[in-house]
Amino acid sequence: MIERESTLSALVFVIDDDPSIRASLTSLLRSVGHEVLSFETTEQFLGAERPDAPACLVLDVRLPGTSGLKFQRALAASDMSVPIVFITGHGDIEMSVAAMKGGALEFLIKPFRDQDLLDAVHKGLETDRLRREKAATLTGLWERYASLTPREQEVMAFVADGQMNKQIAHALALSEVTVKAHRAQIMRKMQAKSLPDLVRIADRLNASIQKA
Repeated sequence: MIERESTLSALVFVIDDDPSIRASLTSLLRSVGHEVLSFETTEQFLGAERPDAPACLVLDVRLPGTSGLKFQRALAASDMSVPIVFITGHGDIEMSVAAMKGGALEFLIKPFRDQDLLDAVHKGLETDRLRREKAATLTGLWERYASLTPREQEVMAFVADGQMNKQIAHALALSEVTVKAHRAQIMRKMQAKSLPDLVRIADRLNASIQKA
């Protein structure tokens, strides 16, 4: 269950079955101001309430139950997106390659330098902040697009394709005056400052459809 509202600016999750390592990592991360939630297993992590805030996951490779690498693949297959920093005391090149190919930010072998972990976590938090900002912006664009009438959506597609008012009027069997009125409404509702701005908005919406 994920809480939809949170006053947290960022959060670091730690999953490691060694209690001494969990305590050490928690202490280190809190010493530089991070909020931390730690878990012994991936199952505990999934069963816990997690504030909806920018986050980074510090994940041990070898865990009881679901391993870190299997959990990474499971997260990638779900809608749960969080940057991962792997840590392990038994790493090898094959593991490292698998983790990095799966999108991990870093693969640290124990014992590692505290600063290396802090740098990786900082990068993960910044990555998640940017992802959330982009997602929020895209959601806003879709909400604006949904406010258009079906006819305005048709006209917008022609405008974004570079069609002139006369061409749009002919294609939709409308007068040029009507097309101009629709264009004005589209610019207002989409909060586009210029035609190039509207084209960029249309491109972002189209790109999000292709990625879905």
